[in-house]
Amino acid sequence: MLTKVTVPPWCATIAVITLYLLPLAQLAFQLASGDLGPDPAKRLMQGTGEWGLRGLAIVLLAAPLAQRGWRSLFRYRRVLGLSLFFYISLHLLLFAQVYVGWSGALLVEELKERPYVLVGFSAWLALLPLALTSTNRARRLLGPLWRQLHRLIYPATVLAWLHLFWLARSDLGEALVYGVVFAALLLWRLRRAQLRPR
Repeated sequence: MLTKVTVPPWCATIAVITLYLLPLAQLAFQLASGDLGPDPAKRLMQGTGEWGLRGLAIVLLAAPLAQRGWRSLFRYRRVLGLSLFFYISLHLLLFAQVYVGWSGALLVEELKERPYVLVGFSAWLALLPLALTSTNRARRLLGPLWRQLHRLIYPATVLAWLHLFWLARSDLGEALVYGVVFAALLLWRLRRAQLRPR
């Protein structure tokens, strides 16, 4: 007789984190082996930014899948949210190191002159309180305000997409794909909110 093997929740959480960090490990390996091309800093920024966007799509996809009975992804929204914030924070840190050199004056100049920098930084700022209040204790302390606060992921998603769109310039293919995905996921939430009994 076969016995059902149960995996402890912490093991599953570690597995999810490991899977999501594999692209970063690949980038680190490519950097160490010199396989990131003539501009490795740019490639690192692109890679971390791409996985931040993919993380946003995955987190937003969790609720529609859960409604259709696929609850596995929904259980790990918190760890996935923290992982995508980690990628976006790395993306921002690389920009600060490579393009700004940790100069406050130069950062202000970049924010004024380059709209994609401003909206990207704004997206990170919108996600920051979500990461800081991701614990069970914060949820208990904030009460109903916690859910309202975590709706900041919606404007953060729009700002992140605008960041990509303005960066794309003439090659808009990837930006349009992300735009369709994000629009579909956000419209699903809007529709669900309209149908929900008050």
